[in-house]
Amino acid sequence: MSSRGGKKKTTKTSRSTKAGVIFPVGRMLRYIKRGLPKYRIGVGAPVYMAAVLEYLTAEILELAGNAARDNKKGRVTPRHILLAVANDEELNQLLKGVTIAAGGVLPNIHPELLAKKRGSKGKLEAVITPPPAKKTKTGKKSGTAKKLGTKKSSRAKVQVTKGSGSKSASADSTTDTPTDGFTVLSTKSLFLGQKLQVVQADIATIDSDAVVHPTNSSLYTGGEVGSALEKKGGKEFGEAVLELRKNGPLEVAGAVLTSGYGLPAKFVIHCHSPGWGSDKCEELLDKTVKNCLALADEKKLKSVAFPSIGSGRNGFPKQTAAQLILKAISSYFVSTMSSSIKTVYFVLFDSESIGIYVQEMAKLDAN
Repeated sequence: MSSRGGKKKTTKTSRSTKAGVIFPVGRMLRYIKRGLPKYRIGVGAPVYMAAVLEYLTAEILELAGNAARDNKKGRVTPRHILLAVANDEELNQLLKGVTIAAGGVLPNIHPELLAKKRGSKGKLEAVITPPPAKKTKTGKKSGTAKKLGTKKSSRAKVQVTKGSGSKSASADSTTDTPTDGFTVLSTKSLFLGQKLQVVQADIATIDSDAVVHPTNSSLYTGGEVGSALEKKGGKEFGEAVLELRKNGPLEVAGAVLTSGYGLPAKFVIHCHSPGWGSDKCEELLDKTVKNCLALADEKKLKSVAFPSIGSGRNGFPKQTAAQLILKAISSYFVSTMSSSIKTVYFVLFDSESIGIYVQEMAKLDAN
């Protein structure tokens, strides 16, 4: 048949091409009809499904590629996909019941059992401090107390390495550290000499120069941190908060300071932390942390105890809050070269937050 009377050949364009996606829209429609035979399927349903699956695939592949690069591997394996999903809060929530074949198992290790050295230089250490011994007079009694302390620490298998480790241990035994029985899970020294320490304890029992109380514009004390401080501080602490309320509402990212009535800490810094999803919430959280540190510097304080600001009622994802807080503290000390603050405690309670802060501190050290 000649081409004169024949029809012109036209190239068929697929539904995926028309929709601008790579995943096959026609196959998605077949799967939906097979799975839901009793329902009427709309025209846009397979397109939306293909677009969502394509986005999730690209997101997981990007995170898995980063995990493979961090492990110095040139090929993405199912193990890297498992790590990528587990380290992202939203993906972990979405794919909670999904089993990735050949991906292995994520270890569930308590932070107290982590290795002492982390990283090549071993700057980040997990040190378990034994309960503090009572102060004794000088002479033979102090010598016996030291011997007892070494015996107890050897039983608990707590070792301190020579060099930088011994220096950090001696620095931790100064008056700036809390005196109650608490656990220092990891320590990291910044470039200018300041120390960041992850502490597992009740923030109301920390004997630092100042503790940070995240609150709202009305200086509400009903949160986890506020109720613990009010219970420990008693009537005088409550009256100090009432006195602050007379000055009007506290602006977002603002910080005010009161004395630590009835608390081991000398001062309490009340800060209005932003809520997750609000306008410029990440910038405001950064500003909140820096305002708290600036208040501590005004009073020439040497130690500040932070909870995980924003990750409670304000709804910040824990990992996002940890990244923003650590970045804000690091940049503050770089910009403020003559800061009086020598130690910053992150007072945490649950194992998830502890693991996140230890991990993010290691990344900060690597950067």
